[in-house]
Amino acid sequence: MKQIYRIEKEKKIAGICAGLSHMFNIDVTIVRLLMIFATILTAVWPGIITYLAGWYLIPVKDHEDAERDQNQPV
Repeated sequence: MKQIYRIEKEKKIAGICAGLSHMFNIDVTIVRLLMIFATILTAVWPGIITYLAGWYLIPVKDHEDAERDQNQPV
């Protein structure tokens, strides 16, 4: 099972969306747009609180380590 990490090198704020994009192997821009849409859809505060909790709880991983893990066969 893949584990989520924050990726500092590709971050705009905390690197959570970059980590999600590597985890699901999709473009980081799509993840960021979905995060913005979900935050607006939930009346802003739940999305912001969840993002801040993720910033605190999700560990940081080097970009190189994330790339290496993504290229390994499952």
